[in-house]
Amino acid sequence: MVLMSEDLRTPVVIGVAQRSNRHPDPTRPVKPIDLLVDVARQAAIDAGGVSLTAVDTVVTIPVAHWEATNQAGALAARIGAPEARPVHTGNGGEAGVVGVNWLAREILAGRTSAALLVGANLMRTTELAGRLGNVLTWSDDAPGEPHRLGRRVEGQTPLEVAAGIDKPPSGYPLFENALRAHYGRSLDEHLAVIGRLFARFTDVAAANPHAWYPTARTAEELVTPSPTNRMIATPYTKYLNAILNTDQAAALLVTSVERARELGVPEDRWVRWGGGADAAEEAFYVSTRPDFAATPSMLDSHLPALAEANVGIDDVALIDFYSCFPAAVEMAVRMLDLDVDDPRGFTVTGGLPYAGGPASAYTLLSLSTMTERLREQPGDVGLVTGNGFYLTKHAASVWSTEPFDRRPQGWGERPLPSTRFPTRPLEPVARDARGTIETYTVRYDREGAPERGIVLGRYDDGARFLANTPVEILADFVTEEQIGRTGTVTAREPVARFDPS
Repeated sequence: MVLMSEDLRTPVVIGVAQRSNRHPDPTRPVKPIDLLVDVARQAAIDAGGVSLTAVDTVVTIPVAHWEATNQAGALAARIGAPEARPVHTGNGGEAGVVGVNWLAREILAGRTSAALLVGANLMRTTELAGRLGNVLTWSDDAPGEPHRLGRRVEGQTPLEVAAGIDKPPSGYPLFENALRAHYGRSLDEHLAVIGRLFARFTDVAAANPHAWYPTARTAEELVTPSPTNRMIATPYTKYLNAILNTDQAAALLVTSVERARELGVPEDRWVRWGGGADAAEEAFYVSTRPDFAATPSMLDSHLPALAEANVGIDDVALIDFYSCFPAAVEMAVRMLDLDVDDPRGFTVTGGLPYAGGPASAYTLLSLSTMTERLREQPGDVGLVTGNGFYLTKHAASVWSTEPFDRRPQGWGERPLPSTRFPTRPLEPVARDARGTIETYTVRYDREGAPERGIVLGRYDDGARFLANTPVEILADFVTEEQIGRTGTVTAREPVARFDPS
């Protein structure tokens, strides 16, 4: 991987910063722009004390409840770089990786030389303020329109919302149960696997000074319902769900090698970008996926990123897979043909349920932490991935302190994923007919009682259905395997009904 000479436009991260405010005061809330200014200044200090006036591009992951057209422009003015180009990412857990990949290509093309990438959310503050009857909004703005990376879209259809797939905690269990069936595990065997997987995540979080919940837990603690760990949707308890209501922020300063030298940044602060890619599922919505145990667009992002960096997954020493739920990590493990017990582990932060997942900004935490880890392990290679919505949108980036023997973008991309996995969407239809369950979950109420069964399956002719189940049969649904079970679909409004028989 070592080169005789290096392209002066090679993108490098020169400074990073994170902040987690676990005990915010809702009567004196911090404004998002003040939090972003703080982490930007800390990133500049981390880079050796560079001036933020050198920044020519500011990229923000839009902050919830900050009602401004141009958040990036407002931040640019506050850091003393009012002429910097303002850019906003889209929404979704892949946004930070998409943003840094875009910046890397802008630097390679010579369109920018020094950039600031930031993200934050103050969901804990807004939640606590809401309990006091206060609705927090912020309006700091700047004139003009930012450049936008992608467009804001909804992650689910009206039918899915009506059926109960309205938020990720009830969507990801559908993939989890499908993965269990794919591997042929019993309910208890699979619980042991995901408990063991995420117990290792809690160990990492316990050593992370920025983690929202820096507490190591056993596999049994994670998967066993308790007064503090209620069931959310089978097979997930609360401890297996991403925690979004945090107050967290992060910032990265990204420059070219040439600009880093001009700014006097010590080379031991540099972490080089080797390659990146992003992709989305052709079957964009959960209910249309042809295979709930596969996510081919992960391959379309992760493999090209590795190929561009001219490394393989076996060359990677540090990994941070997006980890909102166990299924997100397990899917990456399956797609990349890894072992779920890989000794490298799959997080550098502790993951979204334990390190904290500030909405679309989580990957800035993982990118910042990866930068710090690679500085400690010079020469090692790191992989950071992002995932938006319901295993829908994916992005990956590859990093090291050492130069990469980079390949041209797109080099080594594999054929369309349909060569290994089906990709075409299956639109659900409602009719009176027999069908077979492909995957399912049961949602619970806050008192721990099953409240709704969600079923996705195929009619005998191969068409897709989405249905709910009668409440009175849910006890069986949570104690026995349901995938492969047959029954009757009855067309109803707004959602069909499935009765096993």
